[in-house]
Amino acid sequence: MKKLLLLVALVGLFSSFKDDQLTWTALGDSITYLNDHTNETGNRVTRGYMTRVVEKLPNVHYTNKGYNGWTAVRIAQEIEKLGLTKADIYSVFLGTNDWWGSKPLGHFADYQNSTGDATVYGAFRIIIDKLRGLNPAAHIILITPMQRADFVYLTNFKNNAFGSYKPKNGQSLESFALAVDSIGRFEQFPVVDLYHLKGLDVKKAVKYKRLKNPLTGQYHNYKYPAFIDVPFNPETDEYPYPSDAINITYDGLHPSDKGNAIISKQLVKVMKKY
Repeated sequence: MKKLLLLVALVGLFSSFKDDQLTWTALGDSITYLNDHTNETGNRVTRGYMTRVVEKLPNVHYTNKGYNGWTAVRIAQEIEKLGLTKADIYSVFLGTNDWWGSKPLGHFADYQNSTGDATVYGAFRIIIDKLRGLNPAAHIILITPMQRADFVYLTNFKNNAFGSYKPKNGQSLESFALAVDSIGRFEQFPVVDLYHLKGLDVKKAVKYKRLKNPLTGQYHNYKYPAFIDVPFNPETDEYPYPSDAINITYDGLHPSDKGNAIISKQLVKVMKKY
């Protein structure tokens, strides 16, 4: 009888361990993609935010569905081709490329009324409907875009963009973050609001931007916001973010190890409840 009780206890313990395992699908853009492609950061990043989450929560197992340069609108358009599968947790970390690509944000009614992928609000409805269809009981976490300084791609200086300190074609990046937050509140999803998170504001994106002084032609380390109006010539200038300039991001846009640690800390707070 004692042996039987011991066997039942062991089976119960093993079953509870198995049931405790959670699958997580992270849907996003290059910030998510780079988690498993740190070599594309010039090895400036050692561990992305997903890797850091599962280090703290070893019962969680992630699938990386990050697409380099993609917008929420494109994700919505391609949603049936992405090979998404049932998971216990989904996170959606999109919006920064929609802002830079001047995708129309639209209005909350576009989300409510499922108006399609012509707007970012409508695109989020398509994405969330898809995730709910895969697993109606899944936990869905929304992540707002984070503030960004001037971006310069590490291996192609011509791929550059100004920061979120000013609008792009009449739209602020903050309005995209607020849209994500409004969807989360409507759906009662947890929202990790990186845009308004203390410690991730634009002035901390990089320590400085190394540019030529327009008057002297000599390189100078300009801190934010002094670098905003200093020109950068991708044809002739050196990379403006040497390793010593890395702070929350390593290139003005993509999180560094420090930035990824902050993001993962916020996600762990949410996921440990599951």
